[in-house]
Amino acid sequence: MGDSRESINDEFILANIVPETIFMFPTFYFCFLLFSILMKITILIVYGLILLLIGIYSYLKIKTPFDYFLAGKKTGVWQVSGSLLATILGGSAILGTIGLSESQSWASAWYILAASLGLFGLLPIVRKVYSQGKFTLPELIGQYYGESARKVTSLIIPIAWLGIVAAQIIAGAQILVSFFNLTYTSGVLLTGIIFIIYTYIGGQVSVMKTDLFQSFFILGGVILTAFLIPSDQLPALPKFASVFPFNSHFSPFDLFILIITFSSTFVVGPDIYSRVFCAKDSKTAFRSVLVVALILIPFGFVLSYVGIYASMMNPGTENSSALVNLANLYLPEWATGILVAALISAVLSTAATTLLTASMILSELFHKDINNQKSFNQTRLFIVLIGALSILISLKVTSIVSSLLMALSFYSGAFIIPMVAALFNLPFNKRFSIAAMLSGGILALSGKILMTFHHPEIGFFVLISGFVLNAILIFLPFGKKNSDQ
Repeated sequence: MGDSRESINDEFILANIVPETIFMFPTFYFCFLLFSILMKITILIVYGLILLLIGIYSYLKIKTPFDYFLAGKKTGVWQVSGSLLATILGGSAILGTIGLSESQSWASAWYILAASLGLFGLLPIVRKVYSQGKFTLPELIGQYYGESARKVTSLIIPIAWLGIVAAQIIAGAQILVSFFNLTYTSGVLLTGIIFIIYTYIGGQVSVMKTDLFQSFFILGGVILTAFLIPSDQLPALPKFASVFPFNSHFSPFDLFILIITFSSTFVVGPDIYSRVFCAKDSKTAFRSVLVVALILIPFGFVLSYVGIYASMMNPGTENSSALVNLANLYLPEWATGILVAALISAVLSTAATTLLTASMILSELFHKDINNQKSFNQTRLFIVLIGALSILISLKVTSIVSSLLMALSFYSGAFIIPMVAALFNLPFNKRFSIAAMLSGGILALSGKILMTFHHPEIGFFVLISGFVLNAILIFLPFGKKNSDQ
């Protein structure tokens, strides 16, 4: 099936792009194909060299564990904004949105818009998060709910984040498979190894410096693709008002689930907080979150626009293949090369951030303060371990959105309510906080699994019950903030 579809696409490309006269001269045709391949490879090599140079420079700049974990806490608005943007717009977000466009049409923009909603929810508390936090989210949880809760959190979040890292590896593998005809297994192994080495060497210094560069690649690559699509030569898009905000494939119920399991993770999220903690001051953190929240709104619709055209031209194909086929049909070779670099940038940024964050949190399980050489070495060891486990997951689970949303469901069910209660100064009781986190996370994950495997009604009630039980355990007895005081 795959070979026949590739044959059809190749014939279509040749018939529409390559002038007929080329076929009369085999040498010219060979040169044309060679030029196409070299153009993509050259752009990718230049891009890779830039990243390598930044990585080496960052490695030389690391003098202390504090530099490795927080980039010295010296980053300004543009760097923090670029890193936030690159982290949010990972390969899973871009390819996931494109994959959803076939069924949800313009409503697929909600996937990115939901992230923007979450960041707007973070704004009222971002200064408090910055002033009270230091390295990771479990530190904050420990301040409010005690040492035992901190340790449980330091164990649970890395387990949940295996799915987030795996989602980026899946996305990276799909990109390599689509553009370079690798096998999926080879794509997973190559992507995973690159992620591990990149994160291991440069830490937060490397991530922060390359994320600004990569965010321009991500935005530029997708916007350029949208601009170069010859919409006047293609079928008309569905009428916006008829499919947005809701349609038969995306209901208000779906939006509600997306908000409580996805948007909420941007209000209280380890990766988002890891960017906030790197800012040089609270004003920088606030401005960075606001800038990114505003940028995501138009970008969500641009991404849906590209996704709808990709699915129209390649119905039923994988999201990465549909995008690649669209690029091959309508984009010049240099633009296709930029798009490939943009997609790899998206995957690399999110994977590096999630991998480093999960490893730092796991290190906190053994050391309350990780600003020491022993924790530094331990974190690097966990980068390799978590990366390897994520590779194994990626070989078994090939759905980007499923891997991502299942991990986020567990996280949101466990930690959103406890952290919102603490950060917004609501009355809470820490006595049952661990039971609330564990029961809420497990039920939310179970509900999401049921919804994924064609039991939406039962799954919905199970998922919601996780949040309800979490709230009951956190807020009882009412009006009593911290019963141990």
